[in-house]
Amino acid sequence: MSSNSHGTSAPSKRVKHDSPTNHYLTYIISILLTMLAFAVVLYGDLDRSFILIFIVSLGIVQALVQLLFWMHAKERGHLFPLIFIGGGALVAVTGVLMAVYWCWW
Repeated sequence: MSSNSHGTSAPSKRVKHDSPTNHYLTYIISILLTMLAFAVVLYGDLDRSFILIFIVSLGIVQALVQLLFWMHAKERGHLFPLIFIGGGALVAVTGVLMAVYWCWW
């Protein structure tokens, strides 16, 4: 019996993984974004519309950090999940805009 039980002698492809430093850095960025959002709300002396826009923009940046680094969306082969995530975001934004338009106008 041969030592190669699968019958192939081709070298296996090595998958490039991110270093732990990259994960630590993105974790720290996520924590800092969350702390910044809490600080803006805690300060409370700012204009209400500024707080709302600032927190929504921090949420968008946080979601992008999560997608690109923790869910590995920046790697090859993730085109279709990204397309469907973008489509879902488009439907969600459209729904929110329709609800705002319906309630306030």
